[in-house]
Amino acid sequence: MNHNTSAEKRRKNKLSTGHRLLFLAVCAALCLMLAMPAFSTRDDCKGYPVTLLMDKDYFPSLSKKIQEARKEVVIAIYLFKTNGFPASYTDIILGNLAKAQQRGVLVTVVLEKDERTDSFINDENAATAQRLKKAGVAVYFDNPGKMTHSKLAVIDKRFTFIGSHNLTQSALKYNNEFSVLIDSPDIAKKTLSYINNLPR
Repeated sequence: MNHNTSAEKRRKNKLSTGHRLLFLAVCAALCLMLAMPAFSTRDDCKGYPVTLLMDKDYFPSLSKKIQEARKEVVIAIYLFKTNGFPASYTDIILGNLAKAQQRGVLVTVVLEKDERTDSFINDENAATAQRLKKAGVAVYFDNPGKMTHSKLAVIDKRFTFIGSHNLTQSALKYNNEFSVLIDSPDIAKKTLSYINNLPR
């Protein structure tokens, strides 16, 4: 009995340590990605509330922030795959963006477009773009000459989502994915600058 208890404790400690290391790795990567010469990365990464969004945690968190948005939602995403089914997670996100636009929030989405004529990414993003445009959302495609593999969302120039989640049913519901939500106007400002400077 004691042997089983000790083994369980070791397993839990191992998981806890793994989550801490993963969190530190994500924070370090975030600092590197968002660092700009005019700012100190050490200062930028201190004191900001960070929420870990593992696997299915991302969808309700992003949905809630879009629903609460008052002024602006900006998304830059590699793949946004909708299918027209109201119950699918990605179509719920699309619906949230449409409703935000209708209540006066400025919604902008930047999507990947590559040079191949037979690209699955191009087909899916183009279909979603049409649905977004129909709802009045401003949609842009990146320059086909360089891949935009970012998964970014900035809401009200304060909340930044960054990580591995694409906007697909698989990523939002089934995959092992890891992202973070950061509550920081400074990080939001730098992320918006990055998105606005993407070649289109």
